[in-house]
Amino acid sequence: MREWWLHVGLICVPLLAVYLHVPPPRLSPALHGWHSAGGSFAFRGSSVFYRESFGAVGSSDVVILLHGFPTSSYDWNKIWEPLNQRFNRVVALDFLGFGFSDKPHRYSIFEQASVVEALVAHLGLSDHRVNILSHDYGDTVALELLYRSDQKRSGHLTINSLCLSNGGIFPETHYPRLLQKVLKDSSFLSPLLTRLINFPLFSRGSVSEPPLATRPEVGWVGGAWRLCGVKTGRGTDCADGCQDREVF
Repeated sequence: MREWWLHVGLICVPLLAVYLHVPPPRLSPALHGWHSAGGSFAFRGSSVFYRESFGAVGSSDVVILLHGFPTSSYDWNKIWEPLNQRFNRVVALDFLGFGFSDKPHRYSIFEQASVVEALVAHLGLSDHRVNILSHDYGDTVALELLYRSDQKRSGHLTINSLCLSNGGIFPETHYPRLLQKVLKDSSFLSPLLTRLINFPLFSRGSVSEPPLATRPEVGWVGGAWRLCGVKTGRGTDCADGCQDREVF
């Protein structure tokens, strides 16, 4: 019996090593275009990707777009042009640990809020009243920004309007999946699970929950998966961010 388990281990360990070192998938032309149209700035030694464009003439309105988990600013690509027709300046970023931004080992809602404040200062928008459109993970970041604005903390944004979308911000109506609970509660398993997640599992988690009419396109899911592998090799771990959500 002991020899049988030894043989299984000798087979599985190399296979697991190969799996964990599979290179990230190639970016699609659309993602290459999105990246080439953006820029980056330094935040505490890390590179943060952002994209901005100027739209409506005669308007001074600025909108900042905060994406969800585990995706990126590319979430907004289909409504980018309509937003340009309404706002003078449209800005989106990839939070640290997401998309084309650097992927450190810890993700904090409070740090992400500081990233947004730093981007606003970098773009010279500190004296502007900004509109915020957020989704999912970005909702919690937006609420932290709203709190800082209300408390008039140093470097805070002056918020003109705030629109929250599908964020699960009310504990009594939010029912996280089993995997989300494990990622949040298990400091031992969460790094391992994020390394083992593959595209079929990612795709199933992305498209199985919403009604058919609102499910994301397969191409979009593939793009989101590709971006999870940029600058890290595989996956995005949000366990610490989930803890911050509970504290908030």
